[in-house]
Amino acid sequence: MRVRILGKSPAWQDVDGACSGYLVEEGDFRLLVDCGNGVFGKLRKHLDYADLDACVISHCHADHTLDLVPFSYALVFAPRQQPVPVPPWPGTDTPARPQLHLPPGGEKVMRTVMTAWGMPDLTERAFASSEYDPDATLTLGPLELRFRAVPHFVPAYAIEIRSTVTGGRFVYGSDCAPNDDLVDFARGADLFFAEATLPRPERAGPRGHLTAAEAADHARRAGVGRAVLVHISDEEDREVALQHAVEAAGDVPVQLGAAEDVFEL
Repeated sequence: MRVRILGKSPAWQDVDGACSGYLVEEGDFRLLVDCGNGVFGKLRKHLDYADLDACVISHCHADHTLDLVPFSYALVFAPRQQPVPVPPWPGTDTPARPQLHLPPGGEKVMRTVMTAWGMPDLTERAFASSEYDPDATLTLGPLELRFRAVPHFVPAYAIEIRSTVTGGRFVYGSDCAPNDDLVDFARGADLFFAEATLPRPERAGPRGHLTAAEAADHARRAGVGRAVLVHISDEEDREVALQHAVEAAGDVPVQLGAAEDVFEL
């Protein structure tokens, strides 16, 4: 199984970067995990968007979903997707329609978002859209996905992706406040992506994100094989963030993720 970072920015994009988006490949199967602003263009560098098999969304904040808008427009209106010839495309009766798996309530959110463009059903026209059951295992080709609710400002789910070919386990922590459920969910994973949005904990109000040290501490307690910190701005001092992470990670190898990083497991 191969995991590629397409974008790792927080709610605002890095220079020439993208928000949350991760391409998971096992054999010929391609899964996109989250589709934040800027991700669609980054995806096209590596994959013909019509060849994507499925997309799964961890939660419905814009920096994890916003590029479903241009992706939907492409699937509905691109010349290659039309039933009649639009040179150089010959026309097709079977346009690409990747699976889209949204969290509970996600279809209503996407209809609300698409209403702003005057096309409330655009996502449903573009994708084979459905909402996953967080308590069930979702099988997508050679991949099995499990979910665990994590504390955030909206309902959010960490995602475990296991290859039925190799048995490799990748856990993506979504966005979350410090919590023991994520530690339990990620326990023993080969690869763990943990968000590290904050240079310091929130000063007031409910928590919704982790610092680099907190993210690494989750990885240490989970005993993962490798930890990668994502959802962190290029405006933060990477050396300082990494130092804090290394100090908290114990024996777990930890690094700061960057766009185009690729991990094999």
